[in-house]
Amino acid sequence: MLLLSFAAVLLVAVLVSALAHRTILSTAALFLVAGFLLGPQTTGVLDVQADSSIVNTLAELALFAVLFTDGMRVGWQDLRSAWRLPGRALGWGLPLTLLITAVLAHYVAGLGWAESLLIGAVLAPTDPVFAAALVGNEKVPYRLRHLLNVESGINDGLALPFVILFLAIATGSGDLHLDELATELAVGLVIGVAVPALAIALERTRWFSASALYAPLNGVAIGLLVLALGQATHGNLFLAAFAAGSTIATFGPRQRAAFEHFGESVSELLKLAALLVFGALISIDFLGEISWPGWVFAVLAIFLARPVALAIAFVRSGLAPREQAAAMWFGPKGFASVVYGLIVLKSGIDAADEVFHLVALTIVISILLHSSTDVVIANAFDDERETPAWHDRFRRTRATPDPPAAAGTDQDGGHPN
Repeated sequence: MLLLSFAAVLLVAVLVSALAHRTILSTAALFLVAGFLLGPQTTGVLDVQADSSIVNTLAELALFAVLFTDGMRVGWQDLRSAWRLPGRALGWGLPLTLLITAVLAHYVAGLGWAESLLIGAVLAPTDPVFAAALVGNEKVPYRLRHLLNVESGINDGLALPFVILFLAIATGSGDLHLDELATELAVGLVIGVAVPALAIALERTRWFSASALYAPLNGVAIGLLVLALGQATHGNLFLAAFAAGSTIATFGPRQRAAFEHFGESVSELLKLAALLVFGALISIDFLGEISWPGWVFAVLAIFLARPVALAIAFVRSGLAPREQAAAMWFGPKGFASVVYGLIVLKSGIDAADEVFHLVALTIVISILLHSSTDVVIANAFDDERETPAWHDRFRRTRATPDPPAAAGTDQDGGHPN
């Protein structure tokens, strides 16, 4: 039933996609709501549980694909030439978001400090997929799109060591294995750079050449090889994915151009499938298990944590107020937080279920809010956007003074009594 449900919802999403690009209607929200309605505790059409392998697998594959395609938009030259703003968001914004979220979790939701820091790390990463209209709109200033793209592509991997560190503290483990964490990140980075660099070098030799038909599959092959090697060596898959995409963008512009549209379609399919399955985990009973302080925490985590953190990070940055406001608002929680939340759920710590409930609630609210406001904010940057006809008529009417009343008539144009 999962395949049938996904195919049916996908068809509906395709048919309304043009409308979604012009309005607050969101295909991401459509799949999330569809999963909710088809879930085991609502209609029972889909039989998935939080500990099902399909949930974890889809979430990991979707996040890997999204980071891989995101990396292809940002070459190393781009990172070096425009690192100032992303550096502020990552160097100051990420840890401040983590800490503010942890404080809210402790004092509002009532979690212990270890669990609060853990949920702060889980919810710190951002996902530009749910703000696609903003990131992909050329009317939006390039530096803002670049900032959100680079930040979201890197902060997933940066947050993972903190998730594992605080998870170890929450379990009471004395050995935090920091050396293993460093090795995992290093291995992921090496794989992400070496595999695409070697593939591109081979294609440039006189013995190898990709035909027009198979050229888009070059990126697929590289991505799958990076994924397989990362799993085999226990390297950080998400850092490897972004590094691989960025390496292709730097050294293989032809390979990037061939893969771009195909890759975005593949990552979009995986993202939507993961959203459908994730939505199936949510139900009225699931939401009812969350106390009112938990709801207050989720709202504050979205409306307070990142805006305050980035307001501090961008002090004297030169970023225009409108751009800064957009960056502060668009901190949507996505697949990284889903994956990390599932890791916590499977960890067996005492507060695992409570942490997962709060994470899931925050993600759901974030998806509904951010994916339905991206078009509105993106249009605000379009200074050449056509104004509605009624607005032009109203403006002309206000600008033209009323003619003086003719003798023998009143101000309403009628004859006096």
